[in-house]
Amino acid sequence: MSGTIQNREAFLNKIASRLGRDKFQTSVEEPNWSYHPQDAVLKHADSDELLEALKTQCTKIHTDLIETNKTELIDTLRTIVAQYGGGPIVTWKDARFEEYGLSSLFNHIWPSENIQVHQWNPELGEENITLAEKANIGITISDITLAESGTAVLFSNKDKGRTVSFLPLKSIIIMPKSSIVPRMTQAARIIREKVKHGEHLASCINFITGPSNSADIEMNLVVGVHGPVKAAYIIIEDL
Repeated sequence: MSGTIQNREAFLNKIASRLGRDKFQTSVEEPNWSYHPQDAVLKHADSDELLEALKTQCTKIHTDLIETNKTELIDTLRTIVAQYGGGPIVTWKDARFEEYGLSSLFNHIWPSENIQVHQWNPELGEENITLAEKANIGITISDITLAESGTAVLFSNKDKGRTVSFLPLKSIIIMPKSSIVPRMTQAARIIREKVKHGEHLASCINFITGPSNSADIEMNLVVGVHGPVKAAYIIIEDL
């Protein structure tokens, strides 16, 4: 059942009058600020300096950071997965994995070593979530990486379930070096530009900063209360 709004304009204009305004404003003009402090952080940093800032932050958020390249990525990933206790593993169904040469690892090498790998399949529905809950490791790829806070920005979609990043016991996030920007300011602009150009964005955008960290009123830190207990960022040299 739908209702009808009556005397809306008169009501809003009366409120505007009480606030000392001529009439109710139907649009808001974006202010032109003379100073933009949000742009000052790491303003002139190049890609190597952004990476160094990210490394420093990772020591503060209890996150392992490993540098590699496309040639050595398989060996690097196998090493960190072994250190994190092996499978079961859950990953996105992401074309970038194939671009990085990981298809053989997911589909052949690990299965031959009795390491179970599940790639997100939208046709399976909630079964994906169940498998993510049982997984030891979730593997994803960062779409935007924030150097200042050590944050991975993940765009989810039907092939990239958001639970892959927070239901498994540990998280491994692959980060192209080219994805590193100074801070949230640049990430927001990138997302806004995508919207302006009509790009279909994820229904959920996750900002993930290392493993789950919680502290009580006495500031006693507890890791893993509402997410992975361990996290690793693998930086790929792709510039």
